[in-house]
Amino acid sequence: MNFSKLPLTKEMLSTLESIGYNSMTPIQAEALPLIIDGKDVIAQAKTGSGKTAAFGIGILNRLDVKKFRVQSLVLCPTRELADQVAKELRRIARFKHNIKILILCGGESFGRQLGSLEHHAHIIVGTPGRVLKHLNKESLDLSNLETLVLDEADRMLDMGFIEEIQSVLEFTPKKRQTLLFSATYDDEIMQISEQVQTNALSIKTGSIESENKIAEYFYETNNKQETLIKVFTKYKPKNVIVFTNTKIEAKELADTLQKVKIDAIAIHGDLEQYERNDVLVQFANSSCPILVATDVAARGIDIKELSMVVNFDLPHGRETYTHRIGRTGRAGLEGIAVTLYETSEQEKVDEYKNEKIIFASSDTLQKVTSFEMKPEFVTLVVEGGKKDKLRAGDLLGALTGDAGLKGSSIGKIDIYDRQSYVAIQRDLIEEAHKKLNQGKIKGRNFAVWIL
Repeated sequence: MNFSKLPLTKEMLSTLESIGYNSMTPIQAEALPLIIDGKDVIAQAKTGSGKTAAFGIGILNRLDVKKFRVQSLVLCPTRELADQVAKELRRIARFKHNIKILILCGGESFGRQLGSLEHHAHIIVGTPGRVLKHLNKESLDLSNLETLVLDEADRMLDMGFIEEIQSVLEFTPKKRQTLLFSATYDDEIMQISEQVQTNALSIKTGSIESENKIAEYFYETNNKQETLIKVFTKYKPKNVIVFTNTKIEAKELADTLQKVKIDAIAIHGDLEQYERNDVLVQFANSSCPILVATDVAARGIDIKELSMVVNFDLPHGRETYTHRIGRTGRAGLEGIAVTLYETSEQEKVDEYKNEKIIFASSDTLQKVTSFEMKPEFVTLVVEGGKKDKLRAGDLLGALTGDAGLKGSSIGKIDIYDRQSYVAIQRDLIEEAHKKLNQGKIKGRNFAVWIL
């Protein structure tokens, strides 16, 4: 686990020691030998795992200071992360003089960035939208690029940057090293890896492939709605899918929860496609914590980090039960599955009994009258989308530029043909709506409203 085991210069090792890098973290120990060897790597790594140093040491180690061309590009989802990455790279870069690292992000003066680029840089750290803008303006040249890093790739996908990333790739040499770091490791991430990497070596420092960790509870009750609220009170889940057996019941339950200040939204077979989009976007981007759904309507819904699943109605068979609860407890996280049943359904419930399920009475759950569930974000709708050539970077730039929001207060961005959805921190939604309505996006006026 010692950095001295790696083929690094004495100057690099001395610098690492001086900044407190005494031994490698697991992600560094597994990734660095491969990165130094020039391999493509796809790594699961969360914030605080030491991933920046993992790719930073690798790209700085191979850098040719005398070659005043962009040799490495690090793409990040937000300006704040780009600032953090650049700061860390500069700390490590002390081992050698004259290494130039430049940040290219939206919300900063484009003209000032043009001036900085004229003096060249060895490493560019930036957001996809602003990097692409410089590439299209021919103020940035990536023809000499040796290493491309996609940092927090899952967050970039959530924010709708896939098109920008693909466009940036068109400006890079086909023969390059590509490093992909992501906190999650799902099918979408693997598809991106296949598109942008060559024979990528996979690194997982956690038990990501382990069986879902789900705590299963069955509560006997004479009042399901009251017990459901007690369940929310006890476990305080961040987000929940509540399954009902009929679409009428789904709608009625969502309405009932809203009346007691628990934000809920229903999805069922009677919704038009645009209404379904509105519902799914709000649940996926944390603008509504509770989704009430039927089995048919829930098909195709895949939320990466789902805290809880509730069977408001007993499912039709063991297979349906397994499928429902399997939506939580993914990617190494712990999940909770709660099933509500009435005394008259005891015979059906007996079929589910096993050593994992905990059976209890709803009387064991405490009633709290003042309990509320409010969303972390609220969704802003922009009446413009792919057909209007709107990209995630344009929306992010408008919000972090003229509107003055921090990138960390902006959540998932979804862009459809004619509409775009942006999750905004709840306490900033009115301010964001007002400024975006009064300002321009990509030099044009678009109608903006709160969903």
